[in-house]
Amino acid sequence: MKVLYLVTAYPRHPTDVITPWMVETIRRLGQRGVEVEVLAPAYRGLATQTVEGVRVHRFRYAPRPWETLTHDQTAPDRIRERPWFLGLVPGYVAAGSAAAARLARTGEFDVLHAFWPIPQGVLGLAAKRASGLPLVSTFFGVELTWMESQFPFLAPMLRRIVRGSDAVTAISTYTAERLRRVAPGVRTEVIPFGAAVDAAPALPPPRPAGARPELLFIGRLVERKGVHLLLAALALLHGRPLLRVVGDGPERDRLEELSTRLGLADDVVFHGFISAEEKAERLAGCDAFVLPAVIDAKGDTEGLGVVLLEAMTYGKPVIASAAGGIVDIVRDGQNGFLVPPGDAGALAGAIRACAENPELARALGSQGRVDVEKGFSWSVIAERLKTLYESVSLQR
Repeated sequence: MKVLYLVTAYPRHPTDVITPWMVETIRRLGQRGVEVEVLAPAYRGLATQTVEGVRVHRFRYAPRPWETLTHDQTAPDRIRERPWFLGLVPGYVAAGSAAAARLARTGEFDVLHAFWPIPQGVLGLAAKRASGLPLVSTFFGVELTWMESQFPFLAPMLRRIVRGSDAVTAISTYTAERLRRVAPGVRTEVIPFGAAVDAAPALPPPRPAGARPELLFIGRLVERKGVHLLLAALALLHGRPLLRVVGDGPERDRLEELSTRLGLADDVVFHGFISAEEKAERLAGCDAFVLPAVIDAKGDTEGLGVVLLEAMTYGKPVIASAAGGIVDIVRDGQNGFLVPPGDAGALAGAIRACAENPELARALGSQGRVDVEKGFSWSVIAERLKTLYESVSLQR
């Protein structure tokens, strides 16, 4: 079986850090006899290429210097910061649709799969019309926020994409519910990301008695991640754990200033971006992982919270907000702690409970590791995708 992925971005070279979950998905599908090729937009004139064994077809949509609508940032963020980028969208959709139709007509593919159906679903419909191939559309959530907050007039197009799809998937029940509000009656299968580690790592020994516990946050420093709330919660605690903040983003300067203002200079370390090896060390060495997601000013929040899956694979208790798709991962009191979004006091209480009850923390972490293996491991996700592709291909 051969599937054509229609995406907004794909690694431009083997060390490119974008969409690692998609790279791993394609690798895992290949192990199961499903070959995937990718159609993605060009970046500054980048031509069709092979990246780590995957054929990546690139379509040109603008003069070389302007082809930066995707890859460096998401297209919605790029347009929000520089509205003139909106002028590239018609060319992007037209060129992408033509390229998708041309590839679909070659007869090499059995299934089309559009990720981020606004706008990739338009490309998928063009390819389906040209070839009769079945179309799968996958929603993440952020594209729904973008549409609802900035371009509500696109709702009829989204419903048309949904109606034209042979299967619709969402990465979480939260995203599926949001999609149903826009396209009532849509039948959606929830297929999340896989855990972003290749195999369950060996668990480290417990931290020595009396040693200062460590909390870990990993993610882009943007409002919806809720790091400002985590700092506020930490300020409420006595005998504070050390918080390590890994990642960068537009909120970093403000968060560092907030940390100083709250008197947390000795309690918080901002690491910025780190290597994969150091990330693994931080995950292995922390006592708990925290993702205090909030609903940001644009109405956006976590579509899933895949970094929680990574932490749970390391046997770590997780503390997170009951927001977005996080509730598909964290079961309060069973594999972690859930707190109301935006409640610094409740977050501080959960951190305290984790620090003061190491046996409970270890039990939560152990259960989380089991839950990831059963429901979110790459083997499970890849097998579900393969089954879905086989199902829609039989409908032809």
